[in-house]
Amino acid sequence: MSRTFVAISAIIAVAGPGFAGAANARDHIKIVGSSTVFPYTQAVSEEFTRKFGRKAPVVESTGTGGGMKIFCQGIGEQYPDITGASRAMKKSEWAECEKNGVTDVTEVLIGYDGISIAQSRKGKPMDLTKSQIYLALAAEIPVDGQFVPNTHKKWSDIDKSLPDIPILVYGPPPTSGTRDAFVELAMQEGCQALDFMKEQKSKLDKYAYGNLVKNQCSRMRQDGPFIEAGENDNLIVQRLEADPNAVGIFGYSFLYENEDKLQAIKVNGVKPSFESIASGEYSISRPLFIYVKNAHREVIPGLKEFVAEYVSDEAMGQDGYLADRGMVPLQPDVLTKTRDAALNGQRMDVPTN
Repeated sequence: MSRTFVAISAIIAVAGPGFAGAANARDHIKIVGSSTVFPYTQAVSEEFTRKFGRKAPVVESTGTGGGMKIFCQGIGEQYPDITGASRAMKKSEWAECEKNGVTDVTEVLIGYDGISIAQSRKGKPMDLTKSQIYLALAAEIPVDGQFVPNTHKKWSDIDKSLPDIPILVYGPPPTSGTRDAFVELAMQEGCQALDFMKEQKSKLDKYAYGNLVKNQCSRMRQDGPFIEAGENDNLIVQRLEADPNAVGIFGYSFLYENEDKLQAIKVNGVKPSFESIASGEYSISRPLFIYVKNAHREVIPGLKEFVAEYVSDEAMGQDGYLADRGMVPLQPDVLTKTRDAALNGQRMDVPTN
């Protein structure tokens, strides 16, 4: 009996009965997760298949939340090996993983992304503050000292300097990490910058104010101006091409790849770019991750090689092919730390939030 067979058998035994026969049952890598991370993972998959001649990984765009839910269901060939995320794993998601025996996971920071607010090149350029974004898209807004349903129908209803056209914004659903980050970095911050919220902060204790922000600054309107467009960001791009008055919300890579058709809307006077996202000058930006199920590394053919390809200089370096797709790369020292964790299967810390 070969040492390799003994090692794989031992891993299957530790992983549990759900992995019985996995090495024979599945000959490809299964990946789910963020629509923002999807094009990067797809690029790595293509290079991995070309280099190693293995069957192409199956990559599904399920959204960050949807991917976490599937990823955390268990260990075994019926469950994915990797999930992509446009935010860090939540404490509640870790609890679900733990409940199902998925406790040995490596978190891999792969780069950074800006959440772009964009429109057709045929549209009138806009420069929005975060407060204006909130006033356009929130379910309720403060008027005369209380929150009321949002009645803004046109951008000019918010500020006369903005275009006199209907507010029509296509954006991600609640399962999307892009939606989570947009709510936190644009909606909540824009809400808190309003004079009414500044007054409330001075009057309320920290707990009460936090609840106010969570309940009133986070809910997107559902009366027409904001439309959930699903997890396929390419569909948003197509809708913006068709309607010069429409606005879309998605990861920077989709704007970068469609700059011949789309233009960025400035946020607080700054457009998203590699430089502005990396420096933090563009303030609606976030880290991107993949999560690797370590119990699958020795069982699913090619998984270790795929992870190595993902964190290679050729992929994630300053001049790597992921940067060509629009990802803002890590600084060299951070990349070295990330690569070591990924290659060594370093177990992630339990999330605290």
